[in-house]
Amino acid sequence: TIPISKYSKTITFGGQAMTTLTGEQIEEIKQNASEHFWPHSRQTSNMFGNSGIHVVQKAHGVWVEDVETRKWFDTISSMWLVNIGHGRQEIAEAVYEQMKDVSYSPGGTVAPATAELSAKVASLAPDKDSRVYFVSGGSEAVESALKMAKNYQRNIGEPTRWKVISRRGSYHGATQACMSLGGGGISAPSNFGPLMPGNIHIEQPDGYRGRCCSAGGGCTLECAKDLERAILHEGPSTVAAFIGEPISAAAGIHIPHPEYWATVREICDKYGVVMICDEVINAFGRTGKMFATEHWDIQPDITTVAKALTSGYLPIGAAIANKKISSAFEGGEDQTFKHLITFGGNPASCAAGIANLHIMENESMVKNSADLGDYLYNELQVLYEHDIVGDIRGGMGLLAAVELVQNRETKERFPSSFNFPESVTEIMQKHGLLGRGGDTIPIAPPLCITKDEIDHLITQLDSTLTQIEFEILK
Repeated sequence: TIPISKYSKTITFGGQAMTTLTGEQIEEIKQNASEHFWPHSRQTSNMFGNSGIHVVQKAHGVWVEDVETRKWFDTISSMWLVNIGHGRQEIAEAVYEQMKDVSYSPGGTVAPATAELSAKVASLAPDKDSRVYFVSGGSEAVESALKMAKNYQRNIGEPTRWKVISRRGSYHGATQACMSLGGGGISAPSNFGPLMPGNIHIEQPDGYRGRCCSAGGGCTLECAKDLERAILHEGPSTVAAFIGEPISAAAGIHIPHPEYWATVREICDKYGVVMICDEVINAFGRTGKMFATEHWDIQPDITTVAKALTSGYLPIGAAIANKKISSAFEGGEDQTFKHLITFGGNPASCAAGIANLHIMENESMVKNSADLGDYLYNELQVLYEHDIVGDIRGGMGLLAAVELVQNRETKERFPSSFNFPESVTEIMQKHGLLGRGGDTIPIAPPLCITKDEIDHLITQLDSTLTQIEFEILK
């Protein structure tokens, strides 16, 4: 027998067997991690401090348990992706069966699971005649979409179109090209040298602080019209694509005006610009629809997905091209999309995707997201009892945010000296919440969540805010 790890004694959690470790084993794990593991976007010198990382080894539904048997509520589905919840054995079984047959399909071949998942994704996409270009994750999906859009423009006789317009504060991935789009998220562009040229940034939809909104808070759609101004300023013959999340997580989870995306679609069509919707976070039920663009009945030219396509059980991503885009790559050798990702369409990942979507549909998780998203948003309103709560956003699926301010009337932010990201995260953890703290606390639990679990989440957020007011603001 080949062991998964050398820690093999088991107990039961969530009806399933799990490993329990001795104190000595836990210390050994922490020592190994401290000396050799490099955590993402964290200092390595104090990984296991008050706000440091936890050694976890079991999860079920919305709950995660660490090696010291403490239970944590997963407030943002780990990294916006565990949509069906943790601990679904069906995914493991599907992957196991696939890997017994073929774990990797060589060049020039396709596995049945890959073909099946591509057809399934296309059947759910806005354009049922789409083609699905599989990759390893969200950043690769966006990179592929950018190359696809520029290559498309060349194939239709527009080789001077190479610029990409995105929105300030957006996050579209961690690679150099993706990081140049909007400059949002955890990446610090100044740490990695100059951004890639040809990336133009425009206004972000923001009904709370947006510069384009009227003084009375009403939407003027100027943030959408900013796209047309940018296209005309750069010259339409130089612009290949526009990219945006239907609802941007990194920019604070602002629900756009009902006419925002229709206006963007009209502008893109007017000037021959490829419209890319980044649904890496939004897709597969997060907003109460299978794809967020369904809320506004618009069809992107390219849609990027990842994360919830397998609910994070295995890495996957995809660029979904509608018929207009994909057909431009048919013909001679010059029309070929000469782009390759080693693990794109990996059979095991695709098997996980098929099983994941089956669970999502059979258990009506998209509907649960819509119904309990409304419940979550309504229950969050109680947090306005705290003076530091400036805005509560949501109401479109299980995607919400609580923004904290120093002054509710002026919307003044807390100064950087308060070190909110670390301080708020640490206090959240004291109340059993795993997630991201800061001026804005995002809330995006697994779609399998129940009303009782939402009630628990609200209670813990309430007590978290009380402690923030007492400890940080005293």
